[in-house]
Amino acid sequence: MSSSPALATPSTLDPVRDRWTWTAVVANLVGQILIIVTGGAVRLTGSGLGCSTWPQCEPGRFTPEFHEATSIHPFIEFGNRTVSIVLVAIAAAVAVLVVLDRRRPWSYRRLGLVPVVGVVIQAVIGGITVLVDLHPAIVGSHLLISMALVAFSAWLVVRTREGDGPAVPLVDRTTQVLVRVLCALTALVLVLGVVVTGAGPHSGDEEVGYRFQVDPWTMSKLHAASVWAFVAVLVVVLVLLRRRGVTGRPWTTGLMLLAVTLAQGAVGYVQLNTGLPIALVNLHMLGAALLAAAVTFFVGSLRTRDS
Repeated sequence: MSSSPALATPSTLDPVRDRWTWTAVVANLVGQILIIVTGGAVRLTGSGLGCSTWPQCEPGRFTPEFHEATSIHPFIEFGNRTVSIVLVAIAAAVAVLVVLDRRRPWSYRRLGLVPVVGVVIQAVIGGITVLVDLHPAIVGSHLLISMALVAFSAWLVVRTREGDGPAVPLVDRTTQVLVRVLCALTALVLVLGVVVTGAGPHSGDEEVGYRFQVDPWTMSKLHAASVWAFVAVLVVVLVLLRRRGVTGRPWTTGLMLLAVTLAQGAVGYVQLNTGLPIALVNLHMLGAALLAAAVTFFVGSLRTRDS
């Protein structure tokens, strides 16, 4: 995703604008994934209250104050807030470049508003989590919205590089139905993953463990079962693609999705059996974001749109 593609869009070519738009939408996707990693660091280190208020870090100060008694927590929380500011700037650039591109239809251009609106909403929710002392429902919803923004940002990448003609499916009706099931299972996997984390020792507050009053081991088994169901459906879809001669981007994107899923599952099992080390748990959160993006790219690969 590092090079500018030949965008299949416009009747009036503008290579410079296309290059900037492509860079912005890709940077937005990377930023949406990065904010999950930095937010995970805040949660896993119990730094959610490292800054005691919002939008300031401390009353009268927007930055942490360093002194001998200062812990690492304010700086971790402040670092996450700094990434949020950068992400707002990137999302604003996406909005300007996409919405004002009158070569594209409004059905595409309006998509450019979602990242900036989503990031602003997330910043407010992040502040609310501090003000309500890291209530687990707010913390969990904060992460799920981030996952949704990753999926949407990946879809914006898909739409930016394709045309605006009618969408033509590359697969049959049965495969399309199974892909919808795959998307539903993706949502289930992510939701159960949030519940598992909230039920365990890395719920966000060092002094309050197991903030969701459910059995962590039971929830872990349900989460694993949803992942295996996801893998089973994905394998069936890949078999159908192979049997029906669908090759190229749908096939390679599907294999990449399978690889991401298996790697994510491996990290999950290792972290569960090694006492949930912080580094592996945060890697698992990164994997969840990559999974959301990979599913989106796979869905986008199953159709074609000409300019």
